Amino acid sequence: MSRVRRFAIGVWEFVVGDDWRIALGVVLALAVTALLASAAISAWWVMPLAVIGLLSLSIRRAARGASARSPRSSS
Repeated sequence: MSRVRRFAIGVWEFVVGDDWRIALGVVLALAVTALLASAAISAWWVMPLAVIGLLSLSIRRAARGASARSPRSSS
């Protein structure tokens, strides 16, 4: 495998990681920030909202997955 290919795979794994949805959300939030900033609109608030929203979705998905994997007590 070439060095360039290994580097590209490493960058992909770093950026996308385990959840492509979070990576897509970050890219979309950056795009919205860029669009607002290019229109001379204050865009400082976009990324904090994106972080809060993406983090809550990620935690909810992880909690739902953990509850589905755990054995249910039959009491």
